[in-house]
Amino acid sequence: MKLLMEVAVRAATLADVKFLVEGNARMALETENLTLDRQRLRTGVEAVFADAERGFYLIAEVDGEPAGQMMITYEWSDWRNAVFWWIQSVYTVPKMRGRGVFKALYAAVEEMAEQRGGVCGLRLYVEAHNEAAQATYRRCGMSETVYRMFEKAR
Repeated sequence: MKLLMEVAVRAATLADVKFLVEGNARMALETENLTLDRQRLRTGVEAVFADAERGFYLIAEVDGEPAGQMMITYEWSDWRNAVFWWIQSVYTVPKMRGRGVFKALYAAVEEMAEQRGGVCGLRLYVEAHNEAAQATYRRCGMSETVYRMFEKAR
């Protein structure tokens, strides 16, 4: 039997940088077997706080302790004359998985997008073999698109 717990979602602050860096590093290792350079990652996280046009982070807490994170970035759509919010850097602390942490973060983002206006949709990308994450996103009402991602990394 699962114990009911309340997940509170709040805007991240600079005081959360250590948690965000750790969450991003663990997520990359778990999902893509990538070990990220922590200093470069820290600089990247701090860059979001330095320029709000890059996006923002949310923190999910349980009993006042960070349990998960999410970053939102922006993509302008000329077709829709509005902005897509991209969900990125999603991480839930392992002992909190399956307890509604992502669901709470997602619900908060949906509400924020609705209140802000000018947001035509929420998008994310997911590793093709991460079926657990895909199932979670479907339960939140998201659906797979017809698009495939291409990249030329540098």
